[in-house]
Amino acid sequence: MRKLNVYDFITLDGVIQGPGGPEEDTSGGFTHGGWTASYGDEELNKYLGPELAKPFDLLLGRKAFKIFESYWPLHADMWPGSMTATKYVGSNTVNSSTWQPSVFLNGDLAAKVSALKQQPGVDLQTWGSANMLQTLLKADLVDTLFLMIYPLTLGYGKRLFGDGTIPAAFTLKESHATPKGVIIAIYERDGAVVTGTVA
Repeated sequence: MRKLNVYDFITLDGVIQGPGGPEEDTSGGFTHGGWTASYGDEELNKYLGPELAKPFDLLLGRKAFKIFESYWPLHADMWPGSMTATKYVGSNTVNSSTWQPSVFLNGDLAAKVSALKQQPGVDLQTWGSANMLQTLLKADLVDTLFLMIYPLTLGYGKRLFGDGTIPAAFTLKESHATPKGVIIAIYERDGAVVTGTVA
């Protein structure tokens, strides 16, 4: 069974929109694009690099795919795996691309991703894709959260946990802090939420 691993740059107030640059995603009037720029360092690359080097396929929402499609073919030396990975795209409006290999998942996304996870193959990586993630979280399809938590708040923007979030427990498998205050936290899905009375 393939795992679905979500990778996201996230603010303290949960925003994941437009981390890479001012023009990356301005939908909804978002004006803080590029908010990760001043926090990059070798410590962050040390933990992110091995993740990028793993065998993987990509599962992306339409907007994230369009961003990746225009960027990574021009920077393939930085992430060669992005070129050979199969790109699965959750979209009902786009069904072709010159960036291959690409497969477009139209219709019932949760059912198609569930079936995809049952197939043999490498794990799936999802980056960004805030809208699609609500569907995946609601269907309990996310196995691992690889979060890079930045020490700032933005007040508005697309959030990782939105309307699609269901009650779910996670176990912290690994954590690190960079000198610039970015916390890398890796969580694995771990059953139901347990409630009780605090003594």
